[in-house]
Amino acid sequence: MSMKSYWQESDRQAFPPRELPHHFDVIVIGGGITGLTAAHLLKSSGRKVAVLEKDRIGGGETGRTSSHLTHVTDVRLADLIKRFGEDAARLVWSGGETAIDLIESQAERLDIECGFQRVPNFLSAKFRGGDEPDGLEEEAAAARRLGFAARYIAAGPVLSRPAVAYSDQAIFHPLRYLDGLARAIDGDGSIVVEHSEVVDVIDDPLAVIVNGETVECDYLVIATHVPLMGKTGIVRATLFQTKLYPYSSYLAGARLPAGAMTPLLCSDTDDPYYYLRVHEDDEGLYAIFGGADHKTGQADDTARCFADVERTLDRVIPGAKLDRHWSGQVIETSDGLPFIGETDERQFAATGYAGNGLTFGTLAGLMAHDAVLGVANPWRDVFAPTRKDARALGTIIAENVDYPYHFIADRLRRSRITSVDGLEAGDGAVMSLDGKRVAVHRKKDGSLVRLNPSCTHMGCLVRWNRSEATWDCPCHGSRFSAEGEVTGGPAEEGLKRLDS
Repeated sequence: MSMKSYWQESDRQAFPPRELPHHFDVIVIGGGITGLTAAHLLKSSGRKVAVLEKDRIGGGETGRTSSHLTHVTDVRLADLIKRFGEDAARLVWSGGETAIDLIESQAERLDIECGFQRVPNFLSAKFRGGDEPDGLEEEAAAARRLGFAARYIAAGPVLSRPAVAYSDQAIFHPLRYLDGLARAIDGDGSIVVEHSEVVDVIDDPLAVIVNGETVECDYLVIATHVPLMGKTGIVRATLFQTKLYPYSSYLAGARLPAGAMTPLLCSDTDDPYYYLRVHEDDEGLYAIFGGADHKTGQADDTARCFADVERTLDRVIPGAKLDRHWSGQVIETSDGLPFIGETDERQFAATGYAGNGLTFGTLAGLMAHDAVLGVANPWRDVFAPTRKDARALGTIIAENVDYPYHFIADRLRRSRITSVDGLEAGDGAVMSLDGKRVAVHRKKDGSLVRLNPSCTHMGCLVRWNRSEATWDCPCHGSRFSAEGEVTGGPAEEGLKRLDS
């Protein structure tokens, strides 16, 4: 049986070490989901960026994930509300939605073939049976109250157990996505290098030592699984580490019988919980199943953990044919939310994503971009590494500014028109078609124009301006004609036409 993760079987471009320029605007340490998201957004904003990865791109925990893209956090929503208040809980979950939308937007804009697909996610009663858990109906009601699509079902798709169904979540191939981001970053003054470990950080002038070279920068983004100390003093860095708790998790990959299940995400209410991801590739249905988490280093017999996961998978999906298993690690924090933000002057770090590594990691990349550019960000206070009073976080919504607000709101907005049949001649709308967001305009002759709705400047979703028959970007003001041509900057490229 293979011990390599399912994702690590894919071919990826190599980025070998090479001579580095003396100075970059931003140096990013770590080539996982956080580092590459930050680097690509920063390059798109005109910064010269270096990504320094000590192994291979995606060689850390991003390459060992189960690849769930969901805004549903490990901490149950009811508990988030009790700890932080409704406004902060809503903000945390909206961060996951924004991350999923950003991944979808980047994959479309860069033509990354990573199998991105919208699927439902289910929070299920325990896979191993036992008493029905309290709170699933209340959990669904709380989600709806905060504006998230959720419904309680008495018989879910896994073992017909009760569950909460959350729509519009997603799956993708994380390493193919990272490979696409890395290719887009490398070049035009920015660089990606593998097998290049940063061995020291210098404070004044801000610089890193890598491959025997000293390379200066104006800003440092530390995007490693557990943050390096960087230029933070050892006392502060040690205190920070006491708030982080690493857990090992065990995963199995298996081929499924035809028709066994449709693509989906699911986790249960056990403690530790089990999680399931089902997708379809060229060979048919494939499942990734995991669980049996424990604090890293605190299990005497890890073979029993693998056996537990495999035995439970056989109960959940009889007939599943195992072909590999592997382990990963997640970092939990003292209050259940990640630490994302500046840990020192001109130094940004992110960690503690728990089971939401891909969504929180993507959001952290966006937050790093905003920190470098000095743009106010709505998640800055709720995830700040220096946060102290959790209840005070309920006031942070008022700090939102136009760019992050619209980046969230436009992606969460449900279109007033849900199908092309509802479009009148001369009208337009952004809607979901076959699981993807599409900007659709019906011309006066009745024919349809289908466009990628992501603004080519920074990826915000455009809106239909009915009075002027244009697509307008609410983030930075770019405007496009009904057929996608640029009519006003800062965007320089038109909206991409999609096949009819």
